[in-house]
Amino acid sequence: MSPTRFRLGTSSWSAKGWVGPFYPPGTPPRGFLAHYAEHFTTVEADVTYYRMPDRKLVAGWKSAVPDGFQVSAKFPRTIVHAGDGPRPDADTVLVWERVGGDALEFVERMSALEGNLGPLVLQFPYFNQRAFPSVEPFLERLDGFLERLSPVPRLAVEVRNKHWVDTPLLDLLRARGVALVLVDLAYMPHPAEFQQRFDLVTTDFVYCRLIGDRQAVEAHTKTFDRIVVDRSDRLERWAAFLKDLQGVPEAYVYANNHFAGHGPATVRALERLL
Repeated sequence: MSPTRFRLGTSSWSAKGWVGPFYPPGTPPRGFLAHYAEHFTTVEADVTYYRMPDRKLVAGWKSAVPDGFQVSAKFPRTIVHAGDGPRPDADTVLVWERVGGDALEFVERMSALEGNLGPLVLQFPYFNQRAFPSVEPFLERLDGFLERLSPVPRLAVEVRNKHWVDTPLLDLLRARGVALVLVDLAYMPHPAEFQQRFDLVTTDFVYCRLIGDRQAVEAHTKTFDRIVVDRSDRLERWAAFLKDLQGVPEAYVYANNHFAGHGPATVRALERLL
């Protein structure tokens, strides 16, 4: 059995506070991604959640990274959230007649990355009972959306309702060949806790996001130029969890600045543990 290949990176690469601690002094924003790709093998594009990427932007990403480097990306907010404010619009989320065109256009534009394209992520917010009274109507809508979207590049689904991480969701993802996003988030159980009850591997890769606690980190910094919260225990738990993967060819792991204060330092610390 071949060992798992770990692809480690950060969520986004555009933090201005990284100039000096990570990017060489004087590096302009247009040079960030090329320098980043000299150090890590993958990155998660957060910007696509907030707006549909235009073709010129995606072409620029492809020209900046070497063969083998992979760019993962989030589906636009209009598809997975759809609300104008913090509250999602459940009458629009994943409704194909309303968002299907945007979804296909997003996939088409990201596919221009060709061999540099990593998984595409459907990151859902927390849904209260007014949005979905239970998990069943959400799963029905998700299944229909995935069927209409197929075939597409590799997909991953992130839910932030902890009780939805259960057999029905996992069975649906497994049937569709989609990964469950495994998150480290303040109000979600650690994936190691779920792993005690479920097989969380639903396809030929796993996708992990070390998100952390925004308030705890921003109480110390908003420049994200250094580690400000000690998460070494959490990282050791992640390393043990990842090492325990059996028969999974590839694992994508992304660290957010809000995990400990400085994404690149978190990635390097996890890399040492692995």
